[in-house]
Amino acid sequence: MLSKPHLQLFVRMLGLLLVLAAGYAGAQEDRTPIEWEASSMLHDRSIGEHVRRLIGEVVFVHEDTRMFCDSAYLYTADNSLRAFSNIVIEVSDTVTIYGDQLFYDGNRRWAELTGNVRMVDPQMTLYTPYLEYDLEANTATYTRGGRIVDAENELTSQWGFYFADLGEFFFKDNVILVNPEYTMSSDTLKYNTGTEVTYFFGPTTIVSDENTIYCRNGWYDTRQDIASFGRDTYFTNQEQSLTGDSVYYDRNLGYGKVMGNVLIRDSIENVIITGHFAEHFEHEERSVVTLDAVLTIVADNDSLFLHADTLETIFDRDTEDRQLLAYHHVRFYRKDLQGLSDSVAYNMADSVINMFYDPVLWSDNYQITATTLEIRTTGEEVEWIKMHDGAFIVSQEADIGFNQMKGRFMQGYFRDNQLWKVEVDGNGETIFHIREDDGSLVGINKAVASHIIIFVEGAEVTGLRFIRQPDAVLYPPDELPEGERMLQNFRWLDYRRPLDKTDIFEWR
Repeated sequence: MLSKPHLQLFVRMLGLLLVLAAGYAGAQEDRTPIEWEASSMLHDRSIGEHVRRLIGEVVFVHEDTRMFCDSAYLYTADNSLRAFSNIVIEVSDTVTIYGDQLFYDGNRRWAELTGNVRMVDPQMTLYTPYLEYDLEANTATYTRGGRIVDAENELTSQWGFYFADLGEFFFKDNVILVNPEYTMSSDTLKYNTGTEVTYFFGPTTIVSDENTIYCRNGWYDTRQDIASFGRDTYFTNQEQSLTGDSVYYDRNLGYGKVMGNVLIRDSIENVIITGHFAEHFEHEERSVVTLDAVLTIVADNDSLFLHADTLETIFDRDTEDRQLLAYHHVRFYRKDLQGLSDSVAYNMADSVINMFYDPVLWSDNYQITATTLEIRTTGEEVEWIKMHDGAFIVSQEADIGFNQMKGRFMQGYFRDNQLWKVEVDGNGETIFHIREDDGSLVGINKAVASHIIIFVEGAEVTGLRFIRQPDAVLYPPDELPEGERMLQNFRWLDYRRPLDKTDIFEWR
């Protein structure tokens, strides 16, 4: 039970509420009455005591709004009307609404139009079977489907909202925008006429002759030609596709960037590039991918996986050649070929891979090093490897030593991705372990010649040909001193060899 002080407070609050309610009711009653003109007026008491039936060239004026129709009922007690046939509402100097029927509440300044409704301003026309217009708030709403047409675009949606004072449109459910250059489908769309920025909410697809774009949210500044797409963004054309968490693009600068879970696929070159940050410089025909960047050259039997700090693609329009650059901490893995270097350049036109700055390549049992390495591939197979300056090939001979080939320049030839012949040109040196057919060790052959041709099968040397001033000695296994069993600058780098495709991220 309320105490006396509480009861007094309650009474005062109740009185205040009653005063506010009375004031509100008075405000409603004091609303400007609807004025009218018509060819004739009937007062039919069977319809209502305060109802007038107006016929012929009917005109209503309410505050700053004019309404026209062929016939109407005016409810003077409610300050409202129902109008029929050839409805015209002059909302402002620029906005006019047409329809078949109208209900207008003068106290709320709220209009409901049905049947062949059109809302027209200098920039666009809205077509809908049903429209609500709040003249007090200056907002329009349709909920039964609508179509908006301007000089270049046609937009349809199930729901639409127009906030005239803010210059904003909202469209909801089955939003489709058709433009001469593209068609956009979206769940929800917002457009600001002042900033000329379009916002997407929900799944959105943009289809043009050049590409298809999909995103779950984003915006497009039509005035500045700048766009941003977020959440599961996907671009594709007939040859390439791109996905990422978010995409920013400035058409004027020809600059775009993708952030988070970047995936670029080239179906023509069978190449996939992934990372977490990408930039595209359109005028330079150049793209850069960083942050866990990985290049995958897709093959049916054996794909190649390459990781580097940075991956860069460059397209030359004159030659129509595309080059891929990988630099800093490059490591790659394929089942039959692994390697590492500071930098790699891959020319997609001739399928040649160049490795720079302390490169190392492993093929089967062989470790290959040089100042630079040049690898030619044909389809999924290695055709040849060129080793420039300080060329060195090493293979381990069980637990007793290493077979070694060294020279100024070397070229290795492959069959079925197996090294079968090596040519050494300039300052050639070799150390080989020679075995009988039964596998027993005969001795260690150490040779020097300016030009050497070596034939191999697996880890076995099957033939040696020394050209120009050969000097070769076959030592019994125990007679070659330990200090002479390694050629100068010998290195065994097996601990750095990538063992699987996940190992390309470990720089050792």
